Amino acid sequence: MHDVLDELHRRWQAGQTVGVGTVVATFSSAPRAPGAAMLVGAEGDVVGSVSGGCVEGAVYELAQQVVDTRVPVLQRYGVSDDDAFAVGLTCGGIIDIFVERIDRESMPELPDLVTSVREGTPVAVATIVEHTDPALVGRRMLVWQDRVAGGLGSSRIDDAVADDTRGLLASGRSGTLRYGPEGQRRGEGMAVFVNSFEPQPRMLVFGAIDFAAAMARMGSFLGYEVTVCDARPVFATKSRFPDADHVVVDWPHRYLAAEAEAGRIDGRTVVTVLTHDPKFDVPVLKVALRLDLAYVGAMGSRRTHDDRLRRLREAGMTDAELKRLSSPIGLDLGARTPEETAVSIAAEIIALRWGGGGRRLSDTDGRIHTEQHR
Repeated sequence: MHDVLDELHRRWQAGQTVGVGTVVATFSSAPRAPGAAMLVGAEGDVVGSVSGGCVEGAVYELAQQVVDTRVPVLQRYGVSDDDAFAVGLTCGGIIDIFVERIDRESMPELPDLVTSVREGTPVAVATIVEHTDPALVGRRMLVWQDRVAGGLGSSRIDDAVADDTRGLLASGRSGTLRYGPEGQRRGEGMAVFVNSFEPQPRMLVFGAIDFAAAMARMGSFLGYEVTVCDARPVFATKSRFPDADHVVVDWPHRYLAAEAEAGRIDGRTVVTVLTHDPKFDVPVLKVALRLDLAYVGAMGSRRTHDDRLRRLREAGMTDAELKRLSSPIGLDLGARTPEETAVSIAAEIIALRWGGGGRRLSDTDGRIHTEQHR
């Protein structure tokens, strides 16, 4: 629902009723991850996507039906067949999509959800998508780390789901939880989809050079909150980095250490060190490689890399810590320009996140999409 949340809220405020289809489970080579959503408005317009085009037509019709009947539906779309372009996945995967009607009456908690997302407060929406009692399907509860809003039918269900939802929320994952009809952890009969909303992951770009400007554009495109940091005020200016969310004048290692101390760094944060200057990159890498980060990469030639490793070892870094460093940074794409280099770095970040090998798909066999790698 992340992609359609603002539009959903706008229509909710206007008193409109919409149908929303959300991917709640995927199997094999599904094109969109759990949480992807598509909104169908009262005028028949569409916002968002659940499959990249494979089953949108069928979901569109189902959403209109659900709006009319007020009965939510959990629908599975599987391997393509003779009607593939209408109702199947041509990639051969399987997705479960939960389609529901949303308006002010059915989702009074929406403003609380939107406020939390805009303020960067982690929150999750837990929705019953399958139950032996049809009357409970579609019930939802908002879950924060310290409170809940709404309910799923009983205190036993609420307590069990809230505890498990907080576990998913802490790791930033969305997914389907299964219980017995009364919330028993060992049982079948109820499925609850947890859609986690957490602050944007951060990308910290150290070094206010032309490559950093391209990296900031790429990071923003990929959905990161981008910070460019450099100790030289003449270079670290907003006018030079209009695509960055923040431009900071500070020594990189001091800024990174302060952000970590303040709790503004987490396991999704990526760090790109583009200075290739020992007085900048060695101190900041010494800090970065001792934090729990998703990615730490440093730019430079093979000679620069070897010299950097020597300096880091002299600074007390262990081989285990140095093994976490991606240097020279990026995948081997033959990149030359700053923009091409940014693509190379982004490709490496994506490959590490999802467990990709970085090879041409035409040279590989098997599944294209893999489970998330953390």
